[in-house]
Amino acid sequence: MLLVAVVIAAAAVAFAVTRIGSPTPRHAAAVAPLPTRPASYLGVYELGSPGAYQPVAGFAQAAGRQPDIAGYFSGWTQPFAASFAERARGHGAVTIVQIDPTLASIPGIAGGVYDSYLRSYADSVRDFGHPVIIGFGHEMNATWYPWGYGRVPPATFVAAWRHIVTLFRGQGAGNVTWLWTLQADTSGTGPVHSWWPGPNYVTWVGIDGYYYRRSDTFAKVFGRTISEVREFTDKPVLLSETAVGPQAGQAVKIRDLFRGMRRYATLGLVWFDMAQHQGIYHQDWRIEDSAAAKAAFRQGVRDNLARIP
Repeated sequence: MLLVAVVIAAAAVAFAVTRIGSPTPRHAAAVAPLPTRPASYLGVYELGSPGAYQPVAGFAQAAGRQPDIAGYFSGWTQPFAASFAERARGHGAVTIVQIDPTLASIPGIAGGVYDSYLRSYADSVRDFGHPVIIGFGHEMNATWYPWGYGRVPPATFVAAWRHIVTLFRGQGAGNVTWLWTLQADTSGTGPVHSWWPGPNYVTWVGIDGYYYRRSDTFAKVFGRTISEVREFTDKPVLLSETAVGPQAGQAVKIRDLFRGMRRYATLGLVWFDMAQHQGIYHQDWRIEDSAAAKAAFRQGVRDNLARIP
């Protein structure tokens, strides 16, 4: 369980949010889908993104490989960070954006109230012209976000998700890989299938999960959720936000994470490379400060991750 609001930039310039009519379809040059080879993607979230790319470069040096995915969390009304996406692309990485609707009404999104903002965002993504991975309302099956389990009915969330995807497609933003992002199933989370928008609205499934304790293993953290997802879809699965904390035995469990990622044939992993200091659920997740963790991570990358074709 991780609250990522602390890494979302403070409020951006507000956009008009009046309801307007259906968008006029726009078209952009075709963009090839991202490859889906299992155990091939290395991604990272770094504090300071999307304002700076240097932390991502520092992680690449520690990991022994340039990330294939560079991510950031975007607050509602914030525009697409095209300059960050360009820098990431220059380093061989695809940008992943998790759009958090903290300041929005989920029924309002579904009803078109925020369409002017979403069209502006979609236009920027389309004009970027290269692959972008977008998630919306991540970890909605958990309780800690205002759009999550027990706060917003799953059917309302699904309607909002479908509305966003339909709007982006209407604006010609066919370069988006839609990442439907779950919290790994734990005590207190809701049944994952309840939030499923359907295969026509999802490209990849994302699962967020962390190693907090020494008893944690890949099967314990991710296994049940992957099995549940496989009951209703064969979409590729990405470990979309993960890390191993010092209290879990970082070096040893990093090896377990990489081996499990390969054994379960997920696309890869996106490491949450940030320092937190608020108890077991908010540990210092970075690998740069531990020689043993860094060595284990580099070995995990070398032994378990293939190169993107």
